[in-house]
Amino acid sequence: MEKSEILTQVGKRIKELRIQKGISQVDLVGRMEGNIDPTNISRIEAGRTNPTLLTLQRIANALEITLKELLDV
Repeated sequence: MEKSEILTQVGKRIKELRIQKGISQVDLVGRMEGNIDPTNISRIEAGRTNPTLLTLQRIANALEITLKELLDV
């Protein structure tokens, strides 16, 4: 699997889980520890940026799931 495909799949998974929980991108940012720009969530979901492991953990925490669940693509 190529890098761009992995980023796209992870981004789709984040968006899917966020929508299932009824959370907007802005709400997700508000639930995350630390500072992150809401447009960065949009780029992550679109697969246009490579989030760090720490950012993925913060997203998982904000969605109240494990990192393993988040990365189950």
